Amino acid sequence: MKILVLGAGAIGAYYGARLLQAGASVSFLVRSARAGQLRAHGLHVHSELGDFHGPVDVVEAGGALPAADVVLLACKTYDLPEAMRSIAPAVGPHTAILPFLNGMQTYDLLDAAFGKAQVLGGVAYIAVALQPDGSTRHLGAADRVVLGARTTQLQLLADDLYGLLARSPGLRAVDQDIVQQLWNKWVMLCSGAAVTCLLRGSIAQILATAHGRGLVEAALAECLQVSRAEGHPLAPEAVAQIRGLLLNPASAWKASMARDIDAGMAKLEADGIVGDMLVRAARHGVAAPTLQAAYAHLQVYLQQAA
Repeated sequence: MKILVLGAGAIGAYYGARLLQAGASVSFLVRSARAGQLRAHGLHVHSELGDFHGPVDVVEAGGALPAADVVLLACKTYDLPEAMRSIAPAVGPHTAILPFLNGMQTYDLLDAAFGKAQVLGGVAYIAVALQPDGSTRHLGAADRVVLGARTTQLQLLADDLYGLLARSPGLRAVDQDIVQQLWNKWVMLCSGAAVTCLLRGSIAQILATAHGRGLVEAALAECLQVSRAEGHPLAPEAVAQIRGLLLNPASAWKASMARDIDAGMAKLEADGIVGDMLVRAARHGVAAPTLQAAYAHLQVYLQQAA
């Protein structure tokens, strides 16, 4: 299988390496600075599940793109419009796009640009970070990928891609209702990002405050209301899993967007993660004051960081 990975940041580098180990033909579409780094030093991934180090095929943005069976999108949501322009020459009539991006706005944009029949659904539960030397570090050992076809046309390809990924370490699954899986993660991430960004702390730190638990409960309840209004209510076991993460007083977890704030990043996935949830809340008349406060905070931060 020929796979083009858009981006060689933490997610793209990690799963590109795993796909190479599984036997795929993988090319990385990257900007010139990253291309030079990869050509000079190769791709390095450090993980408890097994390291990867070796040369990789690199294509610079703006250059001729190889034919691909699958394009793996591993960028931030704010880079998606540019990413879609970059991959367009590689997307033929039988090419599938697999986004590892959070939220449903991603799918609205990709469907409008390429057609729903060419866009797979994908969810990655993993914590990885790009290091100053250009290597990727897997934080912990958790690595779970769920993918699936959103249309019948992509079912065979989804099964083939799952079979390929299943040769790599980590938990792999294919789901017939991948859209629900996308909502499950978005509800978890949006509610968790809202509180960890707004309060600038980990779940453990938030729950140790006088009113922290109530704020977490409120953010989660608002997201769950939106998911129901959109026709994708979460099953009780999915809600229990989210509560187990977000209401665990010993959890050091914070959303990656909160870590980006800690690092002083000038760009955040505020619109795709929290902002779009609020758009959908307004569409259905769902009150979401906790999410509104978090989104206002994110917007102020971005003004200051600009």
